[in-house]
Amino acid sequence: MSDVFVSYKAEDRRRIRPLVQCLQADGYSVWWDEHIGAGDTWRETIERELDGARCVLVIWSKRSIGPDGGFVREEASRAQRRGVYVPVLIDPVDPPLGFGEKQATSIRGWKGDCADGRYQAVLSAVRRIAGPGSSAEAARPAGAASISRRTAVAGGIVAVLAVGGFGTWKLLGSSPASASNSIAVLPFTNLSGDPKQAYFSDGVAEEIRSALTRLGGLTVIGSSSSEAVRNDDAKTAATKLGVANILTGSVRETPSTIRITAELIDGRTGADRWTQDYDRSPGDTIKIQTDIAANVATALKGALGLAARAALSVGGTQNPEAQRLVLQSGNVDNFSRAGLGRALELINQAIALDSNYADAYARKARILTLSAQRLSRGASEEAAGLAQAEAAANRALELAPNLPAAHDSRAAVYENRFQLHAAQKEFEKALSLAPDDPTALTAYANFLASRGEVPQALRIADKLSSIEPVSGAPRSLRAFLLYVGRRYPDALAEEQRITREWPEHAVPLLYAQILMQLGRDKEAPKWLARGDPASTIVLTTEAILSARAGDTAGALSKKARLVQLYGERADYSCAQIDAQLGRKDEAFSELGRAWAARDSRLLQLTWVPWLDPLRSDPRYAALVRKIGLPS
Repeated sequence: MSDVFVSYKAEDRRRIRPLVQCLQADGYSVWWDEHIGAGDTWRETIERELDGARCVLVIWSKRSIGPDGGFVREEASRAQRRGVYVPVLIDPVDPPLGFGEKQATSIRGWKGDCADGRYQAVLSAVRRIAGPGSSAEAARPAGAASISRRTAVAGGIVAVLAVGGFGTWKLLGSSPASASNSIAVLPFTNLSGDPKQAYFSDGVAEEIRSALTRLGGLTVIGSSSSEAVRNDDAKTAATKLGVANILTGSVRETPSTIRITAELIDGRTGADRWTQDYDRSPGDTIKIQTDIAANVATALKGALGLAARAALSVGGTQNPEAQRLVLQSGNVDNFSRAGLGRALELINQAIALDSNYADAYARKARILTLSAQRLSRGASEEAAGLAQAEAAANRALELAPNLPAAHDSRAAVYENRFQLHAAQKEFEKALSLAPDDPTALTAYANFLASRGEVPQALRIADKLSSIEPVSGAPRSLRAFLLYVGRRYPDALAEEQRITREWPEHAVPLLYAQILMQLGRDKEAPKWLARGDPASTIVLTTEAILSARAGDTAGALSKKARLVQLYGERADYSCAQIDAQLGRKDEAFSELGRAWAARDSRLLQLTWVPWLDPLRSDPRYAALVRKIGLPS
């Protein structure tokens, strides 16, 4: 018999798991309905464990006090009669009538830290009734799958499937007709007690999400929206995201072991479809991730073929430390020189550990391209950076020809080199391999916009909105595309909505430029003030505001500041200022120098409004043709 029996509503399972794991870590054997095997007689098993436990934790939540909480109330009554009842609140509720005489301990808002005072209060209550724990850890065997008694009662055991190479697991739930192939992978909970390790638990979930996007026939919600609902219960998260399935889990790591728990939950009922615990050495993390992805994919799609299995792990590594370094690289600031330098350092360390880690090379290519775009001081430095990025992308594709991120990275290199036909082929290849990848979709939408194909780019933004339904990121892209398409009232309405609902995704500098296109110049400075005063876009826009106000001296002063700060990299910006000042010859000279330096911002020539005074000049059309853009 177990030390502690946990009574709770099945839909609260994800919220209860950290409590069970902390009790196990403190030496208590814990029984909850995960321990029911497919062949168990569930009523007899529950009764035996409930009556034999030294302590019964009853979890009161919005669900367990509701009309469907009969199991929990019945178990609480038996515990009360035996004098082993310990009530715990996880929601702002009162226990039902007859169960509130004993003071309940609240763990509302608790995130799984075993040192937290809320958990310690529960532990003290358990110790008062059950005494010290009787075992170091009494979890079921590592990797053993389980089912919920509530699920068994509601729907029965549907199937027991064997997944070749991954062990036996149990699939529960509704009929195949209602098992829609849409899923959100929520960030896994970090139970390691160290907030600095959150990148790892989040990274494990991201790796699983990325693997699932490479399987055709699955709709996988993006990371931004998944992050937005990480603290919701499964049914609420599924409703907000519009999916039929939720995958959630947790990671607890010690120097000697790693425990990863995963649950596939029916988003309509909140019941488990599949759940599994893995207690392994830290070196087994990668195998666990692949196992989880395979089991989830099989649950949603049926048996996996060899090609699908290969897609789950394409571009990966078998070196856990190399993977950890890559995950860390995604947790740094990719907009600053220091951040990009740190990310590149971590990627290079990963490659040193595994020279065949294709995904690391693809990420290296992306970082090098960003560095070349944002940080280069001149044409030769940018060209050298892009050459290094291309070499990294090519190496990734040598190792993994079907790695979507590698094709996406090479597309970015080609685009920045004005090899537009080659870039389009790479973007399309990346999306053929991972149709729902938000990064690739966003990059392709921007690419299409540069070619004047705004309607098609907007369709991609709409697709992104279905993949990221509660994130402002697709809306921000849409606002930009509407601006590119010169639908300025629509762009303003979109940016206003973003500012209200998703302020973290608002782009104040875009807001300022939209206002200017609508003739509302006086409102623009307050939005410009939110940007870096030394950035090219702020200085350029301020100079254009001066030019439009008739302040030529003010505009030229800002232009001189740009040249002082950015040298030859200022030519493209200066051309916009001179165009607005009516200095066409100066503007064309600057555009010519920008082309000689292969400034990638020239890809904006098809749409940037500040160059409109030059468009009727034959020199403009000639430059557009030279660059390779559609006229």
